[in-house]
Amino acid sequence: MTKATPRAEYEARLADRRARLPALEARDLNFSRARVGVFVAAIVVVVLGVQGRLQGVGGWAWLAAPALAFVALMVFHDRALTALARGRRAVAHYEAGLARMDDAWIGEAGNGPQSRDFAELQGEHTFADDLDLFGEASLFELLCRARTRAGEETLARWLSPGFGAGEVRPLPSVEVLRGRQAMVEALRGTLDLRESLAVLGEDVRAGVEPARLIHWGRSPARFGPRQRVVVLVLGVVLPILAAAGVALWTAWGPWLLIATVAAEGALHRWLKDTLVWLSGPVERRGAELEILAQVLATFEQAAFEEPGLRALQARLGSESGRPASASIARLRRLLGWYGAQNSGLFFPIALLLCWGPSFALAIERWRRDEGPRIAEWIAALGELEALSSLASHAFENPDDPFPELRASEAEDGPVLEGEALGHPLLPRARCVTNDIGLRAPLRAYVVSGSNMSGKSTFLRTVGVNVVLGLAGAPVRASSMALSPVRVGATLRVQDSLQDGASRFWAELKRLEAVSQLADAGPTLFLLDEILHGTNSHDRRIGAEALLADLLERGAIGLLTTHDLALAQAAEALAPRTANVHFEDTLVDGELVFDYRMRPGVVQKSNALALMRSLGLLPASTPEA
Repeated sequence: MTKATPRAEYEARLADRRARLPALEARDLNFSRARVGVFVAAIVVVVLGVQGRLQGVGGWAWLAAPALAFVALMVFHDRALTALARGRRAVAHYEAGLARMDDAWIGEAGNGPQSRDFAELQGEHTFADDLDLFGEASLFELLCRARTRAGEETLARWLSPGFGAGEVRPLPSVEVLRGRQAMVEALRGTLDLRESLAVLGEDVRAGVEPARLIHWGRSPARFGPRQRVVVLVLGVVLPILAAAGVALWTAWGPWLLIATVAAEGALHRWLKDTLVWLSGPVERRGAELEILAQVLATFEQAAFEEPGLRALQARLGSESGRPASASIARLRRLLGWYGAQNSGLFFPIALLLCWGPSFALAIERWRRDEGPRIAEWIAALGELEALSSLASHAFENPDDPFPELRASEAEDGPVLEGEALGHPLLPRARCVTNDIGLRAPLRAYVVSGSNMSGKSTFLRTVGVNVVLGLAGAPVRASSMALSPVRVGATLRVQDSLQDGASRFWAELKRLEAVSQLADAGPTLFLLDEILHGTNSHDRRIGAEALLADLLERGAIGLLTTHDLALAQAAEALAPRTANVHFEDTLVDGELVFDYRMRPGVVQKSNALALMRSLGLLPASTPEA
């Protein structure tokens, strides 16, 4: 890893990449001018030929020189354009990294993580929306550097520990998480690798869907034995008939061509369903498959020493010995040839050559040989990209430590301890940190405090850092220890007009889901302003009973409230619970918040003061 600070390293690399751009832009301009010059020369040759001035000096053969030069310039110009595009992407890559360090990353992450809609995940479990995991200005946007949809989906799963596909799933073990930490640490300083990934072509997130591609590769053969034989035979016979038809045009050649087209049409009708199914998930995905192959090749060529990374790298292979990148590139070429039949100019020729069915059969052979490995390739690639994303975050935040991971004990339950916990989505300059210590016998905090004092933000701070730690990433803290837990939260519960559900009923359903989580295993609950949609009498009785039930099931967590009567619940359930609070002070008639958590129960409220500050109450309104 480089000895320079992350900022200095990014700034040096950005300056270098920017310095290279003028030469790349000049090269692009020179090739453009050269192509124009060659095109003008070709026009001059044509004009001279029309005027009959080239008869004595080779005639129209003179046109070959500018034509060949133009083709050569097109090839070299394309390479120059690719180099320029990569140069600009490298600049954008480091600009985005510096933007993250400057807390100016929202909407400017540089890799568009909002292109993949993870909204469905927010409905699958009980904390994604509460903790701003996905969407704009989210933890996902901050972290995700993935170039493929597989990488995005893997990172999303890691940010949703214990959940997936609308159901509760096993939590990652301490051993798995320690392995991730080791791999992230090993990738922390691989700046060249991350730049190589960033400068590849346009993103493939909206292209190839991993689930469809995996299903396509695993599905049974679509070409039966008889179909394969017919395609192989006609693939030889029809081109011969077409050639004979052209050679014998003045005799009975046209009938041979008609017979060839008729046979091809009959073959297409016979194989229609097979051809549509075979190319469905990958047709018109050539560009995405090309970038997928490039991403795979980048990881295949990396020199990893960490055992876990080498094991992932080894999964990017096949029984034929061909690496995954070469296999995917071959599939892309086959699809390109298959799709060529749709070209208007080439379509008549393709009909005469049995082009489509022949390349469809070649694609089917590829699927037979390599299709079963697609799932393994996609899984390994997704993990490598997710690890690279977390490593980028680790590099850019060198002061953030990895949490110590501890298994939940049968009697003591999960552990959650942290010093100087801060919210990673808040700018460091205005992020106030606090400590937490939930370890047997203490299992929960009852958090009281005035409005806007920081109670809900503290719950989100705890939850987001737990999510980071259980993904295998560093946390925003000076130190942290935690056990694998599922998270259940009621920080952002909403009513639903369509479902006919009030806000209170929606909260009850969420609390039911949190309670069920505790039955599934170690759980962290984050309950904000619990049951505030009912009267204080019912709220106190219901909240105290729910808290006692969650603790009995082995859960740990935090519960916030404005109702000071609920503070008695912490006293009744001691030593398993403790009261903490946030408060404000009145300075020169203005409310001031320090967002520091303190032991005990808050002693005052600020609701009336806030209402007076907005002119909603007259200044003479007495305190309660």
